[in-house]
Amino acid sequence: MIDGKRVLAVIPARAGSKGLPGKNIKMLCGKPLIAWSIEVALNCPYIDTVMVTTDSDEIAVVARKFGAEVPFLRPEYLATDTATTFDAVKHVVDYYSDELCCNFDYVVLIEPTSPLRELDDLDSMLETISQNDKEFDAIVSLGEVHEHPSIMKKVDGSLMSPFCRELAVTSRRQDNEAAYFPYGVAYIVKTPTLLQEKTFYPERTTYFVIQRHQCYEIDDIFDFLAIENIMKYQRGLK
Repeated sequence: MIDGKRVLAVIPARAGSKGLPGKNIKMLCGKPLIAWSIEVALNCPYIDTVMVTTDSDEIAVVARKFGAEVPFLRPEYLATDTATTFDAVKHVVDYYSDELCCNFDYVVLIEPTSPLRELDDLDSMLETISQNDKEFDAIVSLGEVHEHPSIMKKVDGSLMSPFCRELAVTSRRQDNEAAYFPYGVAYIVKTPTLLQEKTFYPERTTYFVIQRHQCYEIDDIFDFLAIENIMKYQRGLK
């Protein structure tokens, strides 16, 4: 709880992954991948409930072992490739409200594929959104990208062309305006706003800038290997 407001952390973890099968429970520096996100959420003093939404019995067992609540398995219609994260999270919010009469003021979406969180990231983000409650409805973690959109290309048959022609092209990277990507460290949004606008990027959204080494998400084995080695380098893990 923060400033009298209840906080729910939701960690989505489907079983199906085409890029890296079984990635959510794949061992990463001595723990299943999802455990890194669960433990950080449990260590945040402002979060009241840490919940994993999954369609997998195997993931559910691992999540409960590391302290998360898994009160149900996600329905099949919310476990398809076309199911949205919003739909899965709304299902969680509705469950706690309708079945347990438990309502939350903030929802914290934590993606298990972004395990490179600092211990105080969630604290800082929740403090920022709470202290600026009248000005903002959400806060999103952003990391500066080094492959700037102005130099991105697209291909059409045998031809190459700028991906975004409207962006100015500079000769030096440092002359470009900074561009950011919303990495999955956390998305925090007021629950009524989430349900009304149906997005984790509502109109009044502020940001939290993460560090360079945190700008990775696991979609395939190469991302996994990169993050594994960053953990070993940054944290002295084996």
